[in-house]
Amino acid sequence: DLSGLIWKKVRYGLSAGRVQSPALRIIMEREREIRAFVPENYWVLTGEFETEKKDKITLTCGEEPKNEKETNRILEIARKNPWKVVEIKQNETKRSPRAPFTTSTLQQTASSRLGFSPSRTMGVAQKLYEQGLITYMRTDSVNMSKEALPQIYTTIEKLYGKEYLSPRTYTSKSKSAQEAHEAVRPTNVALKTAGGNDEQKNLYRLIWERAISSQMTDAKMMKTKVSANIIQQTTDNKQPTTIPNFSVIGSVTVFDGWLAADTDAQGEEIQIPKISENESLKLLNIDSQDKQTEPPGRYTEAGLVKELEKREIGRPSTYASIIKTINDRGYVVKEGKTLHPTDTGEVVSDFLENNFAEYISDSFTAEMENKLDEIAEGKREYEKMLKDFYGPFSKEIKIKDKTTEKLTNLGEADAKFKCPICSGPMVIKLSKNGKFLSCKKFPDCMGARKMDGTEMEGPKETGEICPECKTGKLIEREGKFGKFISCNNYPKCKFIKTSPEEEAKKKTGVKCPECISRSKTTNASESTNNENVGEIVERRGRFGLFYSCSNYPKCKFAIKARPTGKVCDFCGSLMMEGTKTIPERCSNKACKNHNPHKLK
Repeated sequence: DLSGLIWKKVRYGLSAGRVQSPALRIIMEREREIRAFVPENYWVLTGEFETEKKDKITLTCGEEPKNEKETNRILEIARKNPWKVVEIKQNETKRSPRAPFTTSTLQQTASSRLGFSPSRTMGVAQKLYEQGLITYMRTDSVNMSKEALPQIYTTIEKLYGKEYLSPRTYTSKSKSAQEAHEAVRPTNVALKTAGGNDEQKNLYRLIWERAISSQMTDAKMMKTKVSANIIQQTTDNKQPTTIPNFSVIGSVTVFDGWLAADTDAQGEEIQIPKISENESLKLLNIDSQDKQTEPPGRYTEAGLVKELEKREIGRPSTYASIIKTINDRGYVVKEGKTLHPTDTGEVVSDFLENNFAEYISDSFTAEMENKLDEIAEGKREYEKMLKDFYGPFSKEIKIKDKTTEKLTNLGEADAKFKCPICSGPMVIKLSKNGKFLSCKKFPDCMGARKMDGTEMEGPKETGEICPECKTGKLIEREGKFGKFISCNNYPKCKFIKTSPEEEAKKKTGVKCPECISRSKTTNASESTNNENVGEIVERRGRFGLFYSCSNYPKCKFAIKARPTGKVCDFCGSLMMEGTKTIPERCSNKACKNHNPHKLK
């Protein structure tokens, strides 16, 4: 299949998929836009004025000059002439509440307000669902059950008053919405707060606010736009004397409506002092800021979910797992809140777009979703659909397997970059850690450089013979988890060990309490310095880092986090590192000090 082809052409462990590959393509499309973007200069002009009543008001030029000459012209005219208010516009606007949460809108809102990733949101929501606090969280429906609505209406009237109640019915914008489950809502809206920990409480609060506010009245806002310009226009050197209006828009809430329940949705109000048309203004200060247009922003996880939903790619239940997959495969990395494609992600996406564009297009993915729906509904035979698809697809894969070179070889490097060891030509290669320059004579020559040409520390011989195969030489390399030593006969010989440098980093200096206890039981006179007493060291398992005794497997003592060297005041167990909010906690799960934030 396609994943197998990528294994052969790039490296083992990578994958392609009906939804993950379009998601990666969308990220790469945005990245190309950013790279192709050419910034343009513009100037923002801001003036500070004083009204006749001595109130201050700040106005901004309605146009943004594209050059310094025009900017200076406006500044000069603005400073030479008196000002007045030329227009005041007022209009009442409404802000309607948003529909109850679907899976995707829950993920988007939890990301923007709580900083949760989609997978984290779904994990916390799963716990709330298991406790019976919310309805099923994998849904694309915006409707709430008829049984739930009366309780919501009663709660609104009780908490806010009858004037805040406005029953509403919502419809999904997505054509492919299955709506097998109702919208995500609290099972009992009388519970304003619920959940076992802070994460659960925060997410529950978000769901409660959205469900309640969705059945409330519009918020009414009064918007006021004040525009000002110069009174008389002078002519200097026959230059044009007109300048754009300077203005400000203020917004004041007249009736909060649904915002009373969802206070985080309230925007910042801009108050405008009492002012009238034709009123004189005194210019106190005016200046300009030189700025550049910005490229389009990279996708956040919430933004990618929104884009996938907009293009009807995937299902609510798959969004979190898709984003997790492209992260786990090393196709993207999260920097701050945004997703950046890696070199591996770019190479894989380019390969798929150049060779399998039809299968990773928006239209193919959406069409496949519809066909799968029809199969589920009994309207289409799955065997025929698979035959029609897989025949041509497998044929295409076989052709590309024969005609495509290994994708880790990315061509010749710039001639100015020479091998730091033999001074020979270099080529661009792809590794797990990204692109780099390798000597063309590899593996006979190990010379390597970074992409900017700076020398990269390559594998080093330790001067030792491999203890396993007895013929190979031991080489120190750098991998994903630090430096390690392996045989140069790899993959024939798979001997590997941690480098002394990394081994030293893993030591904690804390003696194993189980070994100490056993040593004292065996011989009361023996001290904790007994050579049989192990040390707690850092290890890596299938679930990540953990800390255990160096005497493993003889001693199987282990804890989840790095020990601090202190002992618990309550039970005498080792204390270990906690979180930012809980710096230290007991390693004994049965001890009340394991969750010190719950102690009174």
